[in-house]
Amino acid sequence: MVQILLNKWQRAVPRGRLFVLLFLFLVASVGSFARDKKGAANPPPPELLLDGGRKLAFERSFSIEKDVKLKTGFWAHVVNVIAGEPNYRYLVKPYGIAVDSKERIIITDPGAGGFHIFDFTQQKYKFVTRQEKGKDPSLFPQCIALDAADNIYISDSQTGKVFVYEPSGKLRQVIGSLKGGEGFFKRPTGLAVDSAALRIYVTDTSRDQVFVMDMQGNVQQVIGKRGTAEGEFNFPTELLLRDQELYVVDAMNFRVQVFDLSGAFVRSVGRINDGPGGLFRPKGISIDSEGHLYIVDGQWGVVQVFNVEGQLLYYFGTTGSELGQFQLPAGIFIDRQDRLYVVDSINHRVQVFRYYAAQKAEGVKP
Repeated sequence: MVQILLNKWQRAVPRGRLFVLLFLFLVASVGSFARDKKGAANPPPPELLLDGGRKLAFERSFSIEKDVKLKTGFWAHVVNVIAGEPNYRYLVKPYGIAVDSKERIIITDPGAGGFHIFDFTQQKYKFVTRQEKGKDPSLFPQCIALDAADNIYISDSQTGKVFVYEPSGKLRQVIGSLKGGEGFFKRPTGLAVDSAALRIYVTDTSRDQVFVMDMQGNVQQVIGKRGTAEGEFNFPTELLLRDQELYVVDAMNFRVQVFDLSGAFVRSVGRINDGPGGLFRPKGISIDSEGHLYIVDGQWGVVQVFNVEGQLLYYFGTTGSELGQFQLPAGIFIDRQDRLYVVDSINHRVQVFRYYAAQKAEGVKP
């Protein structure tokens, strides 16, 4: 089509004038694209000012492979105007998230049948999938955890297995793969890895239990059973290991339970309620540098923040598609700089916030 137009122009316009007209057309198209892109951006939510000089600030969101290209040159825009943009990978129905020691953001995507690796530092992107026929395909990757060497652990709730990948994305090990191809777990979801103790924690939601395994996948201990009492579960999902404590999202008991590493119950956070502090559909959990527990509630489209005693400190978000809003949020991860990565599943994106602790709040710009 482009060649047909050029041929028509060549018959009607001298070559020198044709070049000028074509150049002006491209400049106008690229300029219009830039203006449209800038104008289409939603305004970010205002900073949330908290007690003691603390604050929460929105940083950015991303959803597609090209977002890792922070700056695109003029001629790249020209090529895109003429030939059209490449077929970029994008988040389909993202769920779990983790950030490794090199600040690469790894996101499971059951909707796409694989996981994404966004490397904003190196401006690189990679999508890893294992759906080919044969032994141990990964069909529904869900939760994610990393070990001290940045190896990637991903639960597959459909196949009943846990897939372990090297940082490059190369498959390293499959945990729970039995003879005949079936998986040991009924529905594995939450994951946590204790690299020092050489332990892997796996939530089996359908069994209402947490399995404690060695690095080869041999079961060492089982925590919990079905019920509503302390130490019992009703559809447990996500896990978090922090400071010698194991946090378990006890989804249908509408709480997060905390255990020591022996499996003994320590305390719980949350309760069923339709107001602040209540949990209706708890999803991902994470902890900031001050020990505050963040719990994503997929039903309400908010993230609630609790102190160590389980008291609600504040919450942010609401249901919607604007920046700072969520639709069925799922995973959350807080990195060493107190950046919050929240998976906004139905909006097909990840939103990034920054928490400024009390000692960091003064004179610091987001």
